[in-house]
Amino acid sequence: MTAHSKAALPAITVAAIGVVFGDIGTSPLYALKEIFNGHHPIPVTPENILGILSMVFWSIVALVSVKYVAIIMRADNRGEGGSLALLALITERAKNPRVSWVITLLGIFAAALFYGDSMITPAISVLSAVEGMELITPKLTPYVIPITLTIITVLFFIQKRGTGTVGMFFGPIMVAWFGILGVLGALEILHNPSVLLALLPTYAFHFIQTHPALAFLALGSVVLAVTGGEALYTDMGHFGRFPIRLAWFGFVMPALVLNYFGQGALLLAEPEAIASPFFHLAPDWALIPMVILATAATVIASQAVISGAFSVARQSIQMGLLPRMQIVHTSGQEEGQIYVPFTNWTLYLAVVALVIGFKNSSNLAAAYGIAVTGTMLIDTILVAFVMVLMWRWNMLVVGLVAGLMLAVDIAFFAANAIKIPEGGWFPIAMGIISFTVLTTWRRGRRLVSQEMAKQSIPMDDFINAIDDVHRINGTAVFMTSSKEGVPAALLHNLKHNQVLHDRVILLTIQTTDTPYVNDLDRIFIHDMSKGFKRLIVRYGFMESPDVPGALEQCKRFGERFDLMETTFYLSRETIVPALTRKFSQPRARLFAVMSKNATSASDFFKIPTNRVVELGTQLVI
Repeated sequence: MTAHSKAALPAITVAAIGVVFGDIGTSPLYALKEIFNGHHPIPVTPENILGILSMVFWSIVALVSVKYVAIIMRADNRGEGGSLALLALITERAKNPRVSWVITLLGIFAAALFYGDSMITPAISVLSAVEGMELITPKLTPYVIPITLTIITVLFFIQKRGTGTVGMFFGPIMVAWFGILGVLGALEILHNPSVLLALLPTYAFHFIQTHPALAFLALGSVVLAVTGGEALYTDMGHFGRFPIRLAWFGFVMPALVLNYFGQGALLLAEPEAIASPFFHLAPDWALIPMVILATAATVIASQAVISGAFSVARQSIQMGLLPRMQIVHTSGQEEGQIYVPFTNWTLYLAVVALVIGFKNSSNLAAAYGIAVTGTMLIDTILVAFVMVLMWRWNMLVVGLVAGLMLAVDIAFFAANAIKIPEGGWFPIAMGIISFTVLTTWRRGRRLVSQEMAKQSIPMDDFINAIDDVHRINGTAVFMTSSKEGVPAALLHNLKHNQVLHDRVILLTIQTTDTPYVNDLDRIFIHDMSKGFKRLIVRYGFMESPDVPGALEQCKRFGERFDLMETTFYLSRETIVPALTRKFSQPRARLFAVMSKNATSASDFFKIPTNRVVELGTQLVI
């Protein structure tokens, strides 16, 4: 670590605390309450309290500290984490097409489940914090849902303005939040230190052994204590592996454990506090400030999830899983600060529907968990491939490590599966819808590429046949997704206008399996004679394409472009669904609708609209 990075470490660590740990950091608001007082309540006895606390502690250790922080965070894609980054990393190395296909579907389904999870997190987090008002006075109960909806509405409406300014306060607020969590828990533990016996795994094993059915049901709510653990890996690209690990082991995990055990100590002394053990930890005079701080913490947690959804949407577009959508950069300095309007308003409507439909955090807890455990299960399978394909681990070691992680994931997933009728159906339904959309677009684009390739002619034959064509001054840039053959827009232009520009550029934008591409590796130019050149511009899946910026970089190859003398020709396909074995009619219609509503290429690639000519082509798939 350089002296510069050492100096920046405290600031980066505080920033990481503000973004990465919001979801898992607000779990103490509802986790223990749901375990003992939820849809499958457990008697509040000293034996059960110690058993459950032991299960919570060792679940945090196994699923977050060991699985994500110690193992999975090693599997970064040039610094980036998350299911899609992991997918790109593995498919780059998987030689077997069938293995690659299975891995791809798993990665896409993990991304789809993330969308379901990102709808529930803001709803349950903000609602559980605002419910603290009921402890101030029951008269405020009718106002819980209206206040929750107001906070959520404001949160989603300010997204287009960016979070750069308010984001500066996220870190300090969350540091205060975790500090207070730890202090409140520690003070209660001092009154009843025997609760620390639950740190021994024997209490968890004894509870599972004596109450196997209760323990299995409890797992469905114990998972609430680890939701957000996957964010440590997803957000790794923003802050780096070391600051996240430092924040987790040095501050966040101790604060969470102290608070859970403090709640346990409180329940040992006052079992009736189970109605809201988190808020009962605070003295009466601190209740209102705690509700305000908890609300601020849940808004920050929700912001982190929303930003994550924007990032996944951009990755999906770049990786060919979603059509082009409007992406607004809310900061001139930070590439990662983006706003995706379609994703924002889709999430907003879903969150509002969840709050109104489920009415309280206890009902929402039934819907929570299935998407998280599904994502964790898929991440384990994907990282097992990394162990074999990249790390070259011994198969016995892979079987042992991945097998143990898989066994834990399956247990949690099964315990949450029984909650499907009570609300778990929602994230599953959202996941299936998202998966259908992602795979339909991916399949449709492949069929379009195949159809375009059939209609294309070799470039060499075309160049040899244009000697008699009249040439005019200027530069024509034809956008094409293929590196082979003549673009459809070029053929249509020649057919209708019967002229060609002196300089013709065939421009292809490629997305790589890496998050970012070095400027020196971004551009490739191939001279094809008679004024024709093929230009390939490469972008990482975390970058936004910028065609004018790429053309500016061509100076180092001796190619200069004056945008006022350059015309961009784009092909706009009209999809006509046909009944074929390759594509079912409903999916073909869905693809046609998505294609029709995709953001125009000129906007997406930042091409000046007054320099664009669009030529239509009809494709039957």
